[in-house]
Amino acid sequence: MSHDSPTSGRFNEYGVDGGPAAKALEPKLNIFSKHVSAQTGFQVPDLEIKYLVAAAIALKGLGSLLFIFGSSLGAYLLLLHQAIATPILYDFYNYDAEKKEFGQIFTKFTQSLALLGALLFFIGMKNSMPRRNLKKKSPKSKTV
Repeated sequence: MSHDSPTSGRFNEYGVDGGPAAKALEPKLNIFSKHVSAQTGFQVPDLEIKYLVAAAIALKGLGSLLFIFGSSLGAYLLLLHQAIATPILYDFYNYDAEKKEFGQIFTKFTQSLALLGALLFFIGMKNSMPRRNLKKKSPKSKTV
């Protein structure tokens, strides 16, 4: 089994309860929710973990397909997925900096941040490109 992330390779066994991905994600989500509540006072609503896994699959899948074809919408969907999933999946803040797990998880966290930056760069470049004028220019009359 790969050690890429807690949910890596587990989405193919979704089942009725969200499968192994939901079981791996639930404790991380609970800890993240407690951190958010303690730091901001905002209470994260209780959500069915299987729906969160399904939403993650949908965002990543649809976003990836649209992004392949150069769609800004795909980039925004992937951006949303990364912004939500990164701090939950790669919770380096729960580990002592001296532990081996800290380095591994922090590396994955920074890789996700790099991907987030690349998506923002893509969106910025896509928005800064001048749009082509789709109106057909009237042909100029030739003078003899």
